Amino acid sequence: MSEIPRGRSETHDGDTHLLRFTVELPHPMIAVWAAVATPEGLPQWLCAADPLEPRLDGHVTLRWLNSDTVVSGQVTAWDRDYVAEYTVGPPHGRIRFHLEPGPDGGGSTVLRFTTEFRGTRGAKLDMLAGWHDHLERLRDALDGRPTHWESWSPERWQELRALYARDDAPWPKWEP
Repeated sequence: MSEIPRGRSETHDGDTHLLRFTVELPHPMIAVWAAVATPEGLPQWLCAADPLEPRLDGHVTLRWLNSDTVVSGQVTAWDRDYVAEYTVGPPHGRIRFHLEPGPDGGGSTVLRFTTEFRGTRGAKLDMLAGWHDHLERLRDALDGRPTHWESWSPERWQELRALYARDDAPWPKWEP
């Protein structure tokens, strides 16, 4: 089982956060695309998508299966097989999946995932942990182990949040 690399974050204007994850998945792009850009693939690791109109400016509603979060918005980028971007209401904002062929020339996929949203530092840590957890679930779903949401528990998310919080702690003030 491959490790999901840690996400990175940037904060602008005090409360606008940009999170980035780059994940190499040992699956062809067509399989990864089906998982991140179809109503059949998304519930196996992330959320239900109903509707999801697969085109630029199409309507999308995402309903998380491990919480009561439901957000609606538009498809703001769509390049079939390569880019799916959904811009939805708070707390999620802009969610972008960018796929590239892996270094092996086609048997694997590099997923460049970004999300941009407004919120507190705590919300940023929640999102880093949440997206990291979901990307682990994406890897598992692609490996034939989809998430069974009825047995979901927050333990892995809590572990990841503590890890991101520790790394995001402000540096102690240096005093001579």
